[in-house]
Amino acid sequence: MKTWDLVIIGVYLLSMIGVGIYFSKRNRNSEQFTTASGQIPGWALGLSFYATFLSAITFLGDPGKSFGSNWNPFVFSLSIPLAAWVASKLFVPFYRNGEAISAYSHLEERFGAWARTYAMVCFIMTQLARMGTIFYGLALTINALSGIEMPLIIIVSGVVIIFYTVLGGMEAVIWTEVIQAILKTLGALLILGLILNQLDITEIWAIGQRDEKFSLGTFQPDFTTSSFWVILVYGFFINLTNFGVDQNYIQRYHTAKNTQDAAKSIWLCVMYYVPVSFLFFFIGTSLYAFYDVNPGLISELKQQVSAEKNIPIQTMQLVDYADRVLPYFMKTQIPTGLLGLLLAALLSAGMSTMSSGMNSSATVFLNDIYLRYIQKDLSPQKQLRVLHIATIVMGCLGIVFGISMIGVKSLLDVWWKLSGIFAGGMLGIFLLGFIAKKVSNTAAKFAAIIGVIVIAWMSFKDNLPEAFRSPLDGKMTVVVGTLTILFTGILVQQILKKR
Repeated sequence: MKTWDLVIIGVYLLSMIGVGIYFSKRNRNSEQFTTASGQIPGWALGLSFYATFLSAITFLGDPGKSFGSNWNPFVFSLSIPLAAWVASKLFVPFYRNGEAISAYSHLEERFGAWARTYAMVCFIMTQLARMGTIFYGLALTINALSGIEMPLIIIVSGVVIIFYTVLGGMEAVIWTEVIQAILKTLGALLILGLILNQLDITEIWAIGQRDEKFSLGTFQPDFTTSSFWVILVYGFFINLTNFGVDQNYIQRYHTAKNTQDAAKSIWLCVMYYVPVSFLFFFIGTSLYAFYDVNPGLISELKQQVSAEKNIPIQTMQLVDYADRVLPYFMKTQIPTGLLGLLLAALLSAGMSTMSSGMNSSATVFLNDIYLRYIQKDLSPQKQLRVLHIATIVMGCLGIVFGISMIGVKSLLDVWWKLSGIFAGGMLGIFLLGFIAKKVSNTAAKFAAIIGVIVIAWMSFKDNLPEAFRSPLDGKMTVVVGTLTILFTGILVQQILKKR
């Protein structure tokens, strides 16, 4: 990178810290730190949700997937409107009418402390997995452009995120996400514009059609492979978890001025994210066409990956270097100045999700652990101090997870597997309490135990003898786990009722 690129990146990082310092003056209590005192307008909250969805996983993973295979993962985005409809009609009013800031205190009221603790642990593990995946995605790109070691990149970017999140609280998180949402969108448009400047869109379409790059997957009712229906159902359940059980989202419902603004923000997120997701998949296909027309321009990347992974170039597959194609294109094809802007956009893609994740995780720690089990009566100043410390600890754990993920094959695949493991239990317990009003604590405990066993069986099927493996695609874990908990709880309650 040239000096001008580094200056742009430096200005961006300093501006994020500046936002944190600006809002630090308002953080005098835990309510302001966690919910911005309910003063965020709906349009800003919608951009905040959009920025969280459009993380570095989308920025790198979506183009990598469409480059390495096809548009099958785009079906995930098509499931969001249905989940948004359910959330805006049911979940937003439910949480806004409740006084508790924690999404999991409702589970204790319904089933007891065990349900609250189980969901809270699943949430924290999901956040750590998300932060680790995004940290690695950032490091992968910056390393390709600068040669700086990945662990150092993760540590430095993590410290910056922790700094402005601790200083500014949720208000700083949301307003930095508004900036980051705009940057990320402009970055995607700029990348596509640079590709189209060198390759005609009709060529991209012809090459994509020739090699079936635009395929959404088989429409056969096959749940043993990554079919259209598997991704659609998986996406619906994951997005239902996001909008209905994830503290990261639920906490921001409370930042809106009213229930209508909170519901409106979800639909604004859908309106922004679905077309931009389409854009990122098209970028991946465009990169495939670009290097299909200019195969010599990608030979250096193939040699690098061949040396790192000890894979002969002759046997190398697209998936082996798919996540690195976009960073490589940025490194070799984008002029000075614009590269700095694009890298700032990529940094914003990672920072938005991680800052909100740190803040919401700290909120869960304060409300579901500290005030619940350690010290119930705590002054507002001491609560704020606990939130600061918890944010720092969660940020550091995210850095550790990011470093541990260095070397994974596909960002999107890793994130989808981890989210499926932890999301199934959370959503299953929540729906059991929300839908089945008469299910008792005993039935819910039994359902949770069976659900955890099923989720573990499906998640680690590769470690089992072939005869005992689940025949379903791994992404069905969250679907089967959720439905197992829901229907087992209802069935056990019926048995208990008869007895």
